[in-house]
Amino acid sequence: MDRVFNNADSFAMAFDDAWKASNRKPSEQDLSVDERVKAIFTDYISDHPFLLSEPEQAKKVADFRIRLLDLG
Repeated sequence: MDRVFNNADSFAMAFDDAWKASNRKPSEQDLSVDERVKAIFTDYISDHPFLLSEPEQAKKVADFRIRLLDLG
């Protein structure tokens, strides 16, 4: 079983996995980057401790991952 930690690294890994899962959903493929991030935060990782405790930092991490991996 995967352990989920309340830190940015754990959140980044969860976000990356959620982004990949989102890519497989045709209904999410045409969303803007911001809409997709919101959907991921709501539908995939809403219970992640880092997102719950540091939502502004979580958004910054997500934005960084999108730029770093050229996901947008």
